[in-house]
Amino acid sequence: MQPNLLTILSPANIVIFVIIFTRISGMLFSMPLISTYPIPQQIKIWLCALISFILFPMVAATAHFSVPQSMPELLMYLLREFSIGYIIGFCASFLFAAVQIGGEFISIQIGISMSQVLDPTTGEQTQIISQMYSYLAAMVFIGINAHQWLFAALYKSFQALPPGAELIYSGDLVSQVLHMSSSVFSIGISMILPIFCVMFVAEVLMGFMSKMMPQMNIFMVAIPLKVYVGIVLMLMFLSPTVTYLVNVTQTYLKGILNIFGG
Repeated sequence: MQPNLLTILSPANIVIFVIIFTRISGMLFSMPLISTYPIPQQIKIWLCALISFILFPMVAATAHFSVPQSMPELLMYLLREFSIGYIIGFCASFLFAAVQIGGEFISIQIGISMSQVLDPTTGEQTQIISQMYSYLAAMVFIGINAHQWLFAALYKSFQALPPGAELIYSGDLVSQVLHMSSSVFSIGISMILPIFCVMFVAEVLMGFMSKMMPQMNIFMVAIPLKVYVGIVLMLMFLSPTVTYLVNVTQTYLKGILNIFGG
């Protein structure tokens, strides 16, 4: 028996579609690149609608819940669904925060922390070095198809928490999110640790030189030298940095993939 239009447009199916749309909107609202770059809102809405249309048959087949009978109840449903999607995208943004922290440490170390530009990945003022590493992380993010991992995590969330399921912020879920957020500083420092160590040794040597030759204006020499050495070191360690970012991004994505799926 072929379903007719009235069956497809039943209240339950409409509510399921709206729930799917809301959960996808939560992820797109917080995930890196899509939420920060100046993409027109119409494109984001149509993208949410397209993905919802693709996921609707699979989600509707396993959805068993009662249709909300009041507007407050429906709003609670939508708020819960939005929070699920937002958690997925929010965890992915930790990686870009770690990269920016590493870039700011380098900027301070080589003495160009005052030069700030608008970072399109966050929409905020940031250092030039931080922006460079943000672009590098964005290229890695796109190069390993990280967006597909996030959509896979979204699909697994529908399997673990189908529409109408009660979202319980269990200790395991909170622990995973806290673990991802706590590793932001360690990732940022580990990314620039070789450069930081070399710059620290150079700083100490210039301090000894200023004591050995007081007549030499070491500050006039140190400022351009630190910038030059810092840029050369960043170019030298560019390939290992990309390899490190690829491994860290994949580890993060695996954690996000299992954040609701277990």
